[in-house]
Amino acid sequence: MAAVLASAGAFASSHREAPFITGMPKVDGTDFYMFNSYESGRDNYVTLIANYLPLQDAYGGPNYFALDDDAIYEIHIDNTGNAQEDITFQFQFNTERKNLAVDVDGVSVPVPLINIGNISAADNSAQNVLETYTVKMITGDRRTGNAQSLTDAGSGSETFAKPLDNIGTKSITDYKAYSESFIHDVTIPDCPMPGKVFVGQRQEGFVVNLGEVFDLVALNPLGERDSRSNTIGDKNVTSLALEIPTGCLTGENTVIGGWTTASIRQATVINPSPKGTTTTGSDNAKVPAVKGGAFTQVSRLGSPLVNEVVIGLQDKDRFNASEPKDDGQFATYVTNPTLPALVEILFGVPAPETPRNDLVTVFLTGVPGVTQLPMVTASEMLRLNTGIAATAAGSQIDLGVAGGDFAGFPNGRRPIDDVVDIALTAAEGFLCGADLNGEAAGGELGNCGTQNTAQVEQIVTDGALPNAADYLTVFPYLNTPLPGANNVPM
Repeated sequence: MAAVLASAGAFASSHREAPFITGMPKVDGTDFYMFNSYESGRDNYVTLIANYLPLQDAYGGPNYFALDDDAIYEIHIDNTGNAQEDITFQFQFNTERKNLAVDVDGVSVPVPLINIGNISAADNSAQNVLETYTVKMITGDRRTGNAQSLTDAGSGSETFAKPLDNIGTKSITDYKAYSESFIHDVTIPDCPMPGKVFVGQRQEGFVVNLGEVFDLVALNPLGERDSRSNTIGDKNVTSLALEIPTGCLTGENTVIGGWTTASIRQATVINPSPKGTTTTGSDNAKVPAVKGGAFTQVSRLGSPLVNEVVIGLQDKDRFNASEPKDDGQFATYVTNPTLPALVEILFGVPAPETPRNDLVTVFLTGVPGVTQLPMVTASEMLRLNTGIAATAAGSQIDLGVAGGDFAGFPNGRRPIDDVVDIALTAAEGFLCGADLNGEAAGGELGNCGTQNTAQVEQIVTDGALPNAADYLTVFPYLNTPLPGANNVPM
């Protein structure tokens, strides 16, 4: 099924990808990254980043981009190969509104803004809205397994603070320093080493020529890789980032699979006469809506672009609600992927023959000797061999495995990896019959139908090229978000 991923999987990672999720941006997962940490001194750690709230314009006030208090956001790890979660990191959020007021001719009147003055790491007294969150580590089934809290390594608190979004330079003068104060060292249950957690706004790291891709693939697919622009380069996103010691994620093998989901309550009752918002949101007579019932999954993302470009329109919501263990239901979209056929119609680039065994190996089961566990259930997820050392930031190749950098996509996914070009190239047959890790390791891919050679011998591109300078080389790796305004504080 995960041929789903590469067969067409490379356009807008997962932004507004299904009809139902477009109305719920707070729980719309956009990208999932999983890679061996390459920050100096962090060799034995894995970084997990789940992004939500797509296509944020930095100036989007007055409420900006808060996460959903009534949802749960989860990152799942499969370390046995059965396409079921063995470890889940579950995030839940809480928003407190302080209802700050100003004096207007002797009358105290609540303000309409998130802040009424400058905010810094040392002083948030002018902050009108405070977001905090908890993280639980669940072993076994995500709903019935053993749940334990991650805690602050210094204070022991189970509650972590989230920074305000980057409102502008008058509100938050030095946002980089401000946001770094919200990187928390954490104690992880049953793990001998501490990890890190950060939740907050970041600059969008995904690179894509988004408009032309969805205008009937209006590209020059065999042109120069920097021939177009990254149309979402001026957007922000909200990241849930964890750095976990490698040994606390792996099982008996060095390979892990991962994906992120978001779930909301089954029922919502709208209050026709909300009386205002309390500081805790606990008074149902005041809140605009009351939500209840079991948590139900509405967003899912492992490898990039699967739902957006591969799954048929009628099944997109079904995919978002599904689990990897049930991916056989989407097999039709994998065995006969539509993207290569479309590219052939538009550009005359011959589509590889089916069935696409090469893509099944890379994205559905993992590559033997590289990203495949000894016992594996075919399923769509991002896979990482933690035993393959990270490539230093200055030496990373943005084409990942296709460019000879085995620490990159589809062996996990780093921020720099140009998953659009990689997946387009794979979809057109570049990896047909290839050997990704040498004959001794048995890393051979399946053929494309009866053909043994690649259909293309060059990179197929959308024309938007990543720039290493746009990323951090330390946790949380995605860059400081763009400000809503550049002003000089008064």
